[in-house]
Amino acid sequence: MDILHRVGIKSSSAEVYNALATRDGLAAWWTNDTQGESNVGGVFQFRFSADGAEIGGFDMKVLELDPGKRVLWQVVDGPVEWIGTKISWQLKQDGDYCIVLFKHQDWEEPVEFMHHCSTKWAIFLMSLKSLLETGKGAPNPHDIKIDNWN
Repeated sequence: MDILHRVGIKSSSAEVYNALATRDGLAAWWTNDTQGESNVGGVFQFRFSADGAEIGGFDMKVLELDPGKRVLWQVVDGPVEWIGTKISWQLKQDGDYCIVLFKHQDWEEPVEFMHHCSTKWAIFLMSLKSLLETGKGAPNPHDIKIDNWN
């Protein structure tokens, strides 16, 4: 089972890649609490909070970095449903737009948490789009909350 999203961002694939492949870029659209190394074999740590308290997080091992084209991670720590899944972004330039093909792949089954995560990924992809098109993203803890899981 995979979560799939497609979004066009009025930006260059190089700028989108930078937002996906660097600690500062990721902190500007996904979560302010981003740590780790941006190199193949390195691990990023992402922590999320609500009302000033940590509510969870993920550790992602960087498997592939292809500048302007692809970023691939594997989840090595976090919720049990995420462990071993992979997260990829394929990038391609189409005129003024960078087309982002997002995939969170290899879920064992479509549990309710997968539905929640699909919606949150869409929200964060809109944060990425906003960051690159307006200069301001909405990373956690400033993201749109959708339920008691946040």
